[in-house]
Order: sequence, then C-alpha cells, then structure tokens
Amino acid sequence: MGHTVKDKQKLLNRVRRIRGQVEAIERALEQEKGCMDVLQQITSCRGAMNGLLAVVLEDHIRTHLVDADPGSHEGQGDAREQLIDVVNSYFK
Repeated sequence: MGHTVKDKQKLLNRVRRIRGQVEAIERALEQEKGCMDVLQQITSCRGAMNGLLAVVLEDHIRTHLVDADPGSHEGQGDAREQLIDVVNSYFK
C-alpha cells in the first residue's frame, strides 16, 4: 500500500489513538466499571476504527479505481476484487 506513505503519520496517529481506546476498554473491564462506561468506550473505539477504515478505503478507491491509469486494466480488476473482498469481510 505505497499510496498510504504520504499520510503515514496521520494514519499512525489514528492507530495509536485506537490503541489507547482499546486499552481504556481493558482498564474499564479490569476495574469492573459499569456497563454504560464499557459500552461507551466500545462505541468510541468502533467509531475510530470506522473512521480509519473510511480514510484508507477512500484513498484506495481514488488511487486504484478512480485515478488509475486506464491502460492498466489488470491492476484495476485486481483492485476491484480486493475492494469487494474488504467490503464483504467488513459486513461479516
């Protein structure tokens, strides 16, 4: 995924925030926090993961499907199939 290099630091920062959110879920469970506290942490983490997915997916679509070189049909077909696989696995 060479095209993610341009936004590498932003993506890494998102991942680090998500890691912190997952650790907060773990702490809440260890400290036997209430259900609502744990649920709030989980939904926050899920939102952050969805945000990360959206950014990477949008960049993938723009790079490999929208702005792809029209002469490289093989790469486009592969990119389309990969995108379909990612979307299908997300909804499982």
